[in-house]
Amino acid sequence: MIEAAIFDMDGLLVDSMPLWREAQREMGVSLGFNLTAEDEKATMGLREDETVEYWYHRHPWTGRSIKDVENEIVSRVIELVKAKGKEREGVGDIMRFVKDKKLKTAVASSSPIRLIRATLEHFQLEKYFDELYSAEFEPYGKPHPAVYITAAKMLDVPIRNCIAFEDSLYGILAVKAAKMKCVCVPDEALRGSHTLSIADIVLPTLGHFNDDVWKQLDV
Repeated sequence: MIEAAIFDMDGLLVDSMPLWREAQREMGVSLGFNLTAEDEKATMGLREDETVEYWYHRHPWTGRSIKDVENEIVSRVIELVKAKGKEREGVGDIMRFVKDKKLKTAVASSSPIRLIRATLEHFQLEKYFDELYSAEFEPYGKPHPAVYITAAKMLDVPIRNCIAFEDSLYGILAVKAAKMKCVCVPDEALRGSHTLSIADIVLPTLGHFNDDVWKQLDV
């Protein structure tokens, strides 16, 4: 019996992945290198500290710490979200659906909590969530399941009674490793990929989550 719905944020609730890429590319140039499509694909869904560490090993620089670079990128993403961020299609529909089902709700994101709060406040989405949680508080980020396991504990709901919504491969792996049911609304870079078969359900938008999908999962 499903009692809780847990959501990723970037790329799922908000079309922020292009904004992350913009901020990261700007930072790469300031550090003396150009990010490649391979770099971006390899880090999709990771915490930002893990992303910047990945860069450092591939494109070493001097004069600025990994933490400083991470903080600057996050601050820039907050600016971009407020300037030109957009909700993903169907966000209002899915929020109303889960509330009609009286589910507990949480965000479980790889983004730092300050970005989670700033983004949800900007889009006036914070009212829909009982708990907000960031993988920054865990030893490991996605694809490790810790962020989802802790979010379920915060909601006081057994893991087996949670569904989670994701857009990235690392996110899907985290959900399945947590032994939750996974609904994937994939990032454009993943559409059509065979790796999406790991998820229990793949939908084109959050607005496609309806009673028929619910019945497939609530067993």
